[in-house]
Amino acid sequence: MYPELFHLSFLHTYGVLVALAFLVALWLAGRLAARAGLNPEAVTNLGAYCGLAAIAGAKLMMFLVDIPYYTQHPAEIFSLATLQAGGVFYGGLIAALGVSIWYLRQARLPAWKTADVFAPAIALGHGIGRLGCFSAGCCWGIECSRPWAVTFTNPLAHDLVGVPLHVPLHPTQLYEAFAEFAIFGLLLRQIRAPHRDGSVIAYYLICYSTLRFVVEFFRVHEQGNLLGGPLDTSQWISAGLFLLGAVSLFRRSGHAPSKTAEPPRQS
Repeated sequence: MYPELFHLSFLHTYGVLVALAFLVALWLAGRLAARAGLNPEAVTNLGAYCGLAAIAGAKLMMFLVDIPYYTQHPAEIFSLATLQAGGVFYGGLIAALGVSIWYLRQARLPAWKTADVFAPAIALGHGIGRLGCFSAGCCWGIECSRPWAVTFTNPLAHDLVGVPLHVPLHPTQLYEAFAEFAIFGLLLRQIRAPHRDGSVIAYYLICYSTLRFVVEFFRVHEQGNLLGGPLDTSQWISAGLFLLGAVSLFRRSGHAPSKTAEPPRQS
């Protein structure tokens, strides 16, 4: 809708909102870490490392799911359009998980409790990031005849991301953004109440994978299908993450709930 801020070609709305999403997520993770009795600085550092890994992983997944195209057009790997593209979220999530496992061991942070404080932060940050997608026009939906359909008209959006103009489309970016905000509210309520360590991140995996699986039916897929079959790559990954979340939640069900640590009172 509005790919540029204040008509400044170097200041893209998508980049600004993604940066805002990252900062808000880091701030929230630090606050929740302190409330849970964790080291806020170590948790914030972990978030920064995961953010960098997520950027690299999202780009790598973008290449992997469309290998035939980049094999035929290798110069596109280093193009400005590729640099500006956000990539595939699941690639970023998988890379961030890998880095987090390494850092948790280095910083000796409790894995499940740390993962729980990041779950609401990821949902909130991802929701803000999807508003950036809507502003840029990327991740657009299939044609839609519903009253809530959106029509992109800005030629710059088409030039940057390829979104079709003057065609009513499903606002898949908003579907995901608003659902992510709802998931954030659910997770925030869950983490503030007595809960079993690991249950909050498990709920996130279950909720987000279900959301993404459904939204993919209404979304145009610019990338190829790495795994083939009736489902696209993101739906296959969603199915795997749903099972991972369900198994994790089941296994954590036998553990005693942990109470949220209260911050020390000042006298």
